[in-house]
Amino acid sequence: MAAPSGTLDCEDFAMFQEVLKAMRTIDDRIVHTLNTTVPTVSFSGKVDATQTCKQLYESMMEAHLSRDKAIKSCIAHTSKVVGHLREERSKDDSNLALNKQLRKEQTKLKLMQSELNVEEVVNDRSLKIFSERCRIHYTPPKVM
Repeated sequence: MAAPSGTLDCEDFAMFQEVLKAMRTIDDRIVHTLNTTVPTVSFSGKVDATQTCKQLYESMMEAHLSRDKAIKSCIAHTSKVVGHLREERSKDDSNLALNKQLRKEQTKLKLMQSELNVEEVVNDRSLKIFSERCRIHYTPPKVM
């Protein structure tokens, strides 16, 4: 299987999930990253923990923003498709293939919307772990 390219394919939900999984790597490896880059008290003189935490935070925020934007873009795209199919169905209610396609797209839309909830959980977990480990070294700016 080819590696996901980093751009979401809104038509194929399985590929959509694969790309999101690849995009979530930074969050999946947050504990390991913190353990290997942020020094313990005994090694604090050898590494600039403030700079390390700041860079990690910025990378994490960039990843969160790009995933959020990508998911919302696919939701908007799929919503347009569903709207178009509903229009078509209103003209020809007896078209079974059209009804089946509409149900398929509606299901895909619901699954994509549920990915926003997954994204919220992933982001919250990463930020909690980050703040537990880096709160001494770096305080992220407040987001309004």
